[in-house]
Order: sequence, then structure tokens, then C-alpha cells
Amino acid sequence: MKKAVAIFILISMALWIGACTKTGTLVEQQQNVAELPPPVAGESKVLSRAEAADGLRYYQPEFNTETYDRIVENSFKMVGQNPLSTFSIDVDTASYSNVRRFLTQGTQPPPDAVRIEELINYFSYDYPQPAGDDPFSVNVEVAQCPWNLEHRLVRIGLRGRTIEQKERPASNLVFLLDVSGSMNSPNKLPLLKRSFNVLVNQLDKRDSVAIVVYAGASGLVLPSTSCGDKNAIIDAFERLQAGGSTNGGAGIELAYQVAQQNFIKGGNNRVILATDGDFNIGTTNQGDLTRLIEEKAQSGVFLTVLGFGMGNYKDSTLEKLADMGNGNYAYIDNFREARKVFAEQISGTLYTIAKDVKIQVEFNPINVLAYRLVGYENRVLNNEDFNDDQKDAGEIGAGHTVTALYEVVPVGAKLGFEIPDVNELKYQQPTPLTTAAIGPEMLTVALRYKQPDGDTSKLLSMPVIDRGQNFDNASDDFRFAAAVAQFGMLLRGSEFKGGSSYEYLIEVANETKGQDSHGYRAEFIELARLARDIK
Repeated sequence: MKKAVAIFILISMALWIGACTKTGTLVEQQQNVAELPPPVAGESKVLSRAEAADGLRYYQPEFNTETYDRIVENSFKMVGQNPLSTFSIDVDTASYSNVRRFLTQGTQPPPDAVRIEELINYFSYDYPQPAGDDPFSVNVEVAQCPWNLEHRLVRIGLRGRTIEQKERPASNLVFLLDVSGSMNSPNKLPLLKRSFNVLVNQLDKRDSVAIVVYAGASGLVLPSTSCGDKNAIIDAFERLQAGGSTNGGAGIELAYQVAQQNFIKGGNNRVILATDGDFNIGTTNQGDLTRLIEEKAQSGVFLTVLGFGMGNYKDSTLEKLADMGNGNYAYIDNFREARKVFAEQISGTLYTIAKDVKIQVEFNPINVLAYRLVGYENRVLNNEDFNDDQKDAGEIGAGHTVTALYEVVPVGAKLGFEIPDVNELKYQQPTPLTTAAIGPEMLTVALRYKQPDGDTSKLLSMPVIDRGQNFDNASDDFRFAAAVAQFGMLLRGSEFKGGSSYEYLIEVANETKGQDSHGYRAEFIELARLARDIK
């Protein structure tokens, strides 16, 4: 019997080794990873399915340990019971490029990987530049809701002030790079190196760069170096190799220490973290990591988080780090995305013009029966947080656009859904309406923000009237954002998708594509077709 068991174990081991050799999990195969192909000069065309997957041509891991936080969709709220809606703005775009990665591989993304606000905010919109002293403009448009024609759709759009290259502040940047063994794939460390080379080439002698790496231990690969000596910085990148475990906490400590040692008062002080998020030694749990980042954010050093890779990708961890670190979060799935983040949109990525930006919408019960915030589930705040300057919120970068949508049920329209009954109060009665409620106003949008180095917020407020605009007469940007929202709801299998369909949103996106100089809207249309065909 023992002999039979031993033979069985030997045969199993032989089969396992053979499988590993084929799937590329052996160290020998990892050491022969090829570099990605060079970028195509001036590339701005719509990518084919194969081209869109540039950076994804590598062996598949045997186990998928990717993690995403559960998203519980915002439901409709009755205005009589909940007249206020409060949330933190979000300029992250990681969800869109991550969703693209799944679709170009022929699979549906996990529902919890689909954050609708990040899909919408992946695209820029033609909101006007701010005219006054405030660092962003506030723009509101109301029209018919395309997936439920009895409802209204409210779009709130912000546009950050553009900073000219000669006016931008000097930068003190610390690149915090994960070089652990889990980064040993073509779409990870090799793509990371190429991506950061793009960024370095956008900087000049006013700026400085330091490179901190972490694996089992952390270390300073390059002390703070003027970007007048770009060769020294690029040479440091080329020497990086992957190996070891991932002690992210130690790397974070060292990176912020270096940033503080080279702090530029009035300048752009930022740590740029690039990783797959798979922290497995040292400080590993999300709670401790986010508390560490939250503490470091008090130093005046901002954070950019860049995700790479798949299979063991920890989206939930990286999103939280960016939120707690006064930062933004992008996912680099291919070299084209790296150029978007580090070249085309470098000002928004690196230069914060307003921090702790919160929005609070008050709905008028005379004109609005119920409402639902589309997306932003993990950015919802308590109403009392709006006036609390100690409460952290989102940041806006130079030139960034931010968009939020509300689906609104006007008084007199059919709900189309059930709201649980609430018992009448024993000790209170609803307060009477004010004079302002007896009028045409649909809602009032209030915003609070702080200057990048400020501690006290400023309040902005504007009333909004619904002029009864049909969806077909709305602006192209309004209609395109609505198409992207429908795309997200269909991917999530949302209970609120109403009459959404891929055919209709593709038609609307085609009609509202506009000039599309970089081809991002055209690419969206191709992704919507992919999603339709996969479904």
C-alpha cells in the first residue's frame, strides 16, 4: 500500500512539473521575459482588439487572486426623507482601463471592478475654463433620462484650471516602484520602466526625481536628481530587476521620508507608487496600509497610485491608498495608456489645484420626488461631513474634468420601483417648506474645496432649474456621458439599467463622438461592441 502511494505521489509531481513548464510558472521561464515592442510614433488610431491588448501578451497565472471591494449600488431615495446627497469627487480612471483589459481578453469584468464614475471620468468633456478666482468651473445640465424617459438626468461637471508649462510649479517626485517577484511579467516591470521613461521626458531641470524600490526590503536606488540629468534617471530604471517578496509598508515609509527631505515649499511634492498591490510581508493588511498613507498625507506630500498587471492584482487596496493619500489612481494596461497618463494628461496627473472637494445637492420636494446618484458608491459622505474641514475628500488636478450624474424622478412621474414604508414619527412632524421651495428650482448644488496647501474650505453654491430639455437636444458631452453610464450599468447587470441596451448606447456614442483627437471615444465604441458580443 505504501509503495502504491509513493508511486502515485511521484507521478503527480511529474505531471505538476510538466504543467508548470508549459504554463510558464517556472523561474527559468520568468527570467526569459521579453520586453514589450517599441511604441508606434504618433499613434492615435483606434486600436483593434489585438492592439488594445498591447502589454497583455504574457503567460496566464495558474490562480486568479485579484481582489475588488464589493459595490452596493446607490438606490433611489425619497426627497421627503432624504433631501440631501453628499459625496466626494473622484478623478480616478483605473476602472475603465481595467475593464478594457478584461473585454479585450474576451471576458466580462467582475461586477465589482466596474465603478461607473471612473468609466465616465476617463473621458474629458468640453466644460469652460473657470472665469473667476476659483480653481474650477461648475456646470450643470438637465435633460431627459435616456434609460427611463419619465425620469430626468442631471449632470454636474467641474473643470480644473489649465496650467501652462511655463507656469507650473517645480516638482519634487519620488518614484516608489515595486520590484518584487510578482512584478516579473512583461506587462508589469518592463511596462513600468517604459511608462516612467515617458514621464521623465516631460520634466525639465526645475524638477527632481528620486527612485525608491521595495521587494523583501526597501532601498534608495537613486537620490533626488535633477531632471537636467535625465540619463542618470533612465539608467537607474534600466538596472531594475524583479525578485523577492513585497514589503510595501517599508517602501512607503522610505519614499515619504525622501520626499520630505527634498520638500519644495510651494512646489509639487508627490510620491508615485507603481505596483500590482500584492503586499505580502511587513505591513500587509488594508487597514494598516491605509492608516500609514493617511498619516503620511498630513506632510503635504500628495500621492499618485499606478496599478500594473493581472492575476494577483489588488484593486481594492490600491484604490484605498489613493483615496487616503490625497491622490489619484490609474491602471496601466498598455503603453498607450501610459502615454495618456504621463504625457497627454500630465498636468492633471501631477499638479493638484484643489483638494478635499465635496459636493452636496439639496433637492426641492416641490419638484423632485426621488433621486439616485449614479456611481460614486465608495465616495458617499454623511451629510454632516460636508461642513467638516477635517473630513478628507477628493482632489482635482490641473485641467481635469469631473462628472457626476443623478437620475431624478420628478413629482408626478411614476416611480417604477418600490420604496419601503417608513413609520410616521411620534415626536416630530415634517418641517414646513421655505419660500424658496415654492418656485421653479429643481435643486441646489453646493461645493466645498481647499487650496492645495490650505486647511480651510471655501463654499460655492448654485441653484438649478429644469427647463424640460429632451435627451436628443442635450449637448453631445451630456449624451456621451449618459452612454458611458449605460455601458457601466449593463456591465454590472444593474437593477437600475431600465431600457439601456448596447445597441442604443453605441448609436448615441457614435453620434456624439466629436473630434476625438486621441481616439478614446472611438475606442469606447469598440469596447461596447466587444461587451455586447461577449454577453
